[in-house]
Amino acid sequence: MGELNMSEMTLPSLFEQARKIHELATDSSVDQESLRKGCEMLEKCEEMISKLGLFSTNETKDDISTANLKYNLVPYYLGELTEKVSEEDRLQILRASQAKLKEFVSFCEAMELVPEEELESLKQGGSNTFADKRARKIARFKRQKAAESKLLEIKERRERRGRSTRAAALSTPVEAGEEDVLDDDGEEEREAWLTTISLAICKAFDLLEMLRKEQEMLSAVKKRQMQDGGKEFAESNLDERTRKAESWHRDASVRAQYTKPAPPITCATFAQDVLEGRASVSQEHDHKHQPLIFGPASLKSGSRTSERERMMAQVFQPNHRLPTMSIEEAGETEMEMMNQWQERTKKYIEEANSAWYKDPFKPGPPEEDEDDDAAVERARAEDDWKDENPRGAGNKKLTPCG
Repeated sequence: MGELNMSEMTLPSLFEQARKIHELATDSSVDQESLRKGCEMLEKCEEMISKLGLFSTNETKDDISTANLKYNLVPYYLGELTEKVSEEDRLQILRASQAKLKEFVSFCEAMELVPEEELESLKQGGSNTFADKRARKIARFKRQKAAESKLLEIKERRERRGRSTRAAALSTPVEAGEEDVLDDDGEEEREAWLTTISLAICKAFDLLEMLRKEQEMLSAVKKRQMQDGGKEFAESNLDERTRKAESWHRDASVRAQYTKPAPPITCATFAQDVLEGRASVSQEHDHKHQPLIFGPASLKSGSRTSERERMMAQVFQPNHRLPTMSIEEAGETEMEMMNQWQERTKKYIEEANSAWYKDPFKPGPPEEDEDDDAAVERARAEDDWKDENPRGAGNKKLTPCG
């Protein structure tokens, strides 16, 4: 019944259905049945495009009409959906996907849509240096971001125009013959499809590189299996390797406790260890303040946090301010402040209750009488010095008439 419906559908409806499946496969996971159905729709689109003769090898982007521009994306969509199909022979899927992506790139090259640096990389093959690959990848990323922002701008522009059109239609009735004027956005639609094709070119090159690397890895594994006599890796061998790796990590975490002394844990981590059963309340803990350690606790052999997890915790720190002291230290500090305040208050109360007239008179030691002759001599010497040094005598040079 599905084949009958697909055969009766037109090219625009087939393309829209396949494009929706492609969007769902890009944004979220889609079941294999939907992926295969999308591939069948795109293959049917290719067949109808070739029968209708919509494109020619000697045409450029200026020669293709706006209504037919979107059909250039058919091989790109087919290549992406084919890559997501799960089959036993993964190499065959990779080759089919790469063939469709290369077909899309070659057709865009004929339409003069592929940038010059990408064409040069295709001509040079794999002889580029690491610096050239990096520069080309950065330029491709910038083109991709520019295309995405441009598509978002066109979408927002259409939404604003649609809202204004609906508001105008509600306020003023549209007369006969004005509908085409209001919906005349052919240039904007052409710009949107050309930008979508440019974005698809950037993604196609990235996907081609990824598929090429995956094909090389699978070919190397298959070649090694053939050299070993066609034997595949058994699950028992994989389980044995996993068991060895887990035992090595477990032993390393145990050895780390003796090779390097662990810093004292904080009250928070000690409480967490008690809750998770790695420590008991009866154990001694001096509650020394250290920076709080965050991270997963070691589930191997029931021991406390290992050295590896402490290093992980030092990297993944919380984004909020950590406490500077424990609850016990805060309580002790507040108690000490309260004691000092009470002592000062007691002292102030005692001073307020005491007064000079309430205190008994305590005569002090008698002051010794100075020698009258020595005092007279000092007074005379001071008078003589004042006579010899009148006031302002040292400032004569500073006065105008001095």
